[in-house]
Amino acid sequence: GVCAAKGFLASGIHCGIRKNKTKKDLALIYSEKRASAAAVYTTNLVKGAPLTVTRENISDGFAQAVICNSGNANTCNANGIEIATQMCALLGEELHISGKDVVVASTGVIGQPLDIAPIQKGIPALVAGLGKNSEAACEGIMTTDTKLKEIAYEFKAGGKLCRIGGIAKGSGMIHPNMCTMLGYVATDAVIEKEVLQKLLREDVVDTYNMISVDGDTSTNDTLLVLANGMAGNPTIQEGTADYEAFRAALHYVNETQAKRLAGDGEGATALVECHVYHADTKENARILAKSVICSSLTKAALFGHDANWGRILCALGYSGAKFDPEAIELYLESSAGKILIFKD
Repeated sequence: GVCAAKGFLASGIHCGIRKNKTKKDLALIYSEKRASAAAVYTTNLVKGAPLTVTRENISDGFAQAVICNSGNANTCNANGIEIATQMCALLGEELHISGKDVVVASTGVIGQPLDIAPIQKGIPALVAGLGKNSEAACEGIMTTDTKLKEIAYEFKAGGKLCRIGGIAKGSGMIHPNMCTMLGYVATDAVIEKEVLQKLLREDVVDTYNMISVDGDTSTNDTLLVLANGMAGNPTIQEGTADYEAFRAALHYVNETQAKRLAGDGEGATALVECHVYHADTKENARILAKSVICSSLTKAALFGHDANWGRILCALGYSGAKFDPEAIELYLESSAGKILIFKD
């Protein structure tokens, strides 16, 4: 999980935001060294207060800790910025780091006041619990998720073994252009913040921004990558084999986690993938695939195990991408096999 890379520790506790005491509601990720930081956020114009504070805190490209509460989104609250800033300051004080090196996030119900008191009271125990506790942190950020979403992957850069791992949550309001989706990725690779940001921004286009559950883009989406450099590899430079190795590792982590979010969507009984072949451009392939994935009628047909291929053709036709409807081949595939549904 998020502790796979050297120097990353995590923790998760129940502090009292949620009434259910069996559910963790506060999570912490900590790097022993200040790390390069890159992030992408929701495109929703209504944004949670933590996003504003986080964006400001990592504007220098660095961070050392992440604090996230579940059960309350801290969005559309008059004192939201104040609460998010206090969370950073209180954690910074307990960790003996600057509050400006803290990333803050909240997930849960929108429009409910967030009381700082249980968070303030819980922070000492949260910090005391730091260890290789990725699962506890993952539980602490979950809302309606039914499954933990953890991942770890290793690769080589400059002859050094590097690791990248992460946790994610998201089940409803999933239609990224970056939803109630939170993703945290940690790596010990040495990579500069500008290169990290470029790679992350490019990769979300083909991973998180290609999934859909209910068609709603949330107010609190954040995907963060921290790189603390503790693997000791030569700095990853654009245009090198190490750059491609890191790109592939990041893509594997993001794609796997994105699929898990879609598969664990609220009410979902299946994970469906749409593959487009022989499009004239990658952009048109992307438009066609996303149109099918977002079609409510296609989702309904698949939920009902009804091979209503007209709904898929319909979604392709209104996508906006140019193609020849007379030249389509359509296949449906599952663990049971692959079937040609429609041709020419």
